[in-house]
Amino acid sequence: MRPVDIEALTVPGILALHGDLLLTAVSRPDLKTNSYRGALRRVDPGGGGERAWTHGTKDSAPAISPDGRWVAFLRAGEGSGRAAKPQVHVMPAAGGDAKRITGLPLGAGAPVWAPDSRRIAFVARVPEPGRYGTENADGETPEPGEEAPRHITNLFYRVDDVGFLNDRPQRLFIVDAVAALDEEPPAGLTPLTDDRADVDHPSWTVDGEQVLFTGPRDWAAEDTVRTDVYAVPAGGGEPRLLVRTMGTADRPVVAPDGSILFYGNEFPGLEDVARNTGLWRAPWPSGDEPSSPRRLTDVETVDCDNAAGPPVVVGDEVLVVVSTRGAAELRAVPLDAELAELKSLRHLAGERTAVKSFAVDGERIVAVIGTPESSGDVVLLSDGEPRVLTDYSKALRDNGIRPLEELNATAPDGYPVHGWVVRPEGDGPHPVVLMVHGGPFAAYEWKFFDEAQVLAAAGYAVVLGNPRGSAGYGESHGRSIVHGLGTVDADDLLALLDEALKLPDLDGDRVGVMGGSYGGFMTSWLAAHHGGRFRAAWSERAVNAWDSFVGSSDIGWFFAGGYAGDDIEEQRKRSPLTYAGKIDIPFMVVHSEQDWRCPLEQAQRMYVALRQNGVAAEFLLFPGEGHELTRSGLPRHRVQRFDAVLEWWGRHL
Repeated sequence: MRPVDIEALTVPGILALHGDLLLTAVSRPDLKTNSYRGALRRVDPGGGGERAWTHGTKDSAPAISPDGRWVAFLRAGEGSGRAAKPQVHVMPAAGGDAKRITGLPLGAGAPVWAPDSRRIAFVARVPEPGRYGTENADGETPEPGEEAPRHITNLFYRVDDVGFLNDRPQRLFIVDAVAALDEEPPAGLTPLTDDRADVDHPSWTVDGEQVLFTGPRDWAAEDTVRTDVYAVPAGGGEPRLLVRTMGTADRPVVAPDGSILFYGNEFPGLEDVARNTGLWRAPWPSGDEPSSPRRLTDVETVDCDNAAGPPVVVGDEVLVVVSTRGAAELRAVPLDAELAELKSLRHLAGERTAVKSFAVDGERIVAVIGTPESSGDVVLLSDGEPRVLTDYSKALRDNGIRPLEELNATAPDGYPVHGWVVRPEGDGPHPVVLMVHGGPFAAYEWKFFDEAQVLAAAGYAVVLGNPRGSAGYGESHGRSIVHGLGTVDADDLLALLDEALKLPDLDGDRVGVMGGSYGGFMTSWLAAHHGGRFRAAWSERAVNAWDSFVGSSDIGWFFAGGYAGDDIEEQRKRSPLTYAGKIDIPFMVVHSEQDWRCPLEQAQRMYVALRQNGVAAEFLLFPGEGHELTRSGLPRHRVQRFDAVLEWWGRHL
């Protein structure tokens, strides 16, 4: 895979299924327009291929009405202003023109149909007058730099790749979609929630009388990382607290029996780092007091992926996606379960693959599944053997995909370490790059990874591992580096590297290390403490200094204490910047100007320290990008970054 081949990364997303109508939204980078282009595609469940369903350039989030008559989705236009923001559109399921039914200044979130197949719930950010291109009280539209100052009184006031929050709270809306088809898009809609707190993840009660959603504990009266489940009457009224959680809530839905299901984790205080996400169930409260939830899945072995979609009830089971050992598997949890372990959950799909989303209609189940040879395809899981219905990664395979080879190693203390190596073609000996993922409570998966493929195509063997601290190997595995960063996680990575170097076609004298976010932290850490193992280092969007991270990162006020502790001396002990004087190998610092997760000062401090110490350090700075550059940054920036990566390793390996 060459850097420009990112244009072949066609990725399906959300699925919608009703009878024989199966829709997915696909997206791909487009270098000509320097943007991501996408449309809805109709997939034949019978195996007859797929075709275009909409002809917009930025269509996403399809949802089919319960009666099967309508399709709602998001469409963003070109240029600027409201038309360029994702707005809810509706079209007949039988085909025809799409009608825009919202015109909100900052766009709308994914549509969710009511049981009556008329109304749609969604969330949207509502700007204060005079901000983000809207008129102020004087009828003027200030430029961004001319807006009034922001008055901030809380800690959770901004998020990377989103922006400031308090001056554009995310609120809940309902629109009569069918009525709107015969009218002009409403100029203004009245939100059902106020501007004191962000809300998310709307869903409907079975009778269509109320909308569930998640919101911050006590309606954000105090700084918190806790969230609860609320409901509001569809016709308007005061939100009601339904479930007070043990920590967090995501994607609540009402089961056929009226109980409430949601994803969530539990923790004391602000210590929510490295916690497995479980499936929870709570009765609908009978009185004014909220109900207490019961965890259905085991704390240690089951980590649900809430990004794959809400839990879905099928008979007496609930379908969820679970992360385990580099796979993302579709599993069935009994409705009456209590702390069910992973091994007891019925397996539907995902062995050595990654289920990214799924949909259910009756007895039919479809899923988007990524594999080592595919960035994602639509797969029919029912009706016998799983059947792959699309081939979105054919162009990638035609360009050549190197296999993902499993590695198992043993750390110095006897702990098992799991990972992979991606080797280039040819006999070698090949130079080697140890690549470290972010998080740290995340994981490399059994799926196509463009970073590894680009390097392998250029002649480098890439070692990928999930050391202690990673997700998907048990909560204790993930929490084993809490207040211990740079200890057993470093041991695990080096053990995996040593195991890979036993392969005869890998060159142990030409090894580099690279990673982003936590991976950037670990790159800096290894360069300081084990620099003799590596020829050079590439550290990207890194955490380098916990003391300043506390006050500068969007999540620093709780995340730093969770991983490094609140003691300033311990924070410095766990900061790569403290050991910058020990680094003596060529070192590339890479960062984005608008990164609010690991702010720019983290890169600047490390770069200056290295240069002052005489290290051959360089600084690559991307304008306009945030923390997610390598995954969702501007396509041309992604290619330019790949070119720089290859130039760096070409020089040093």
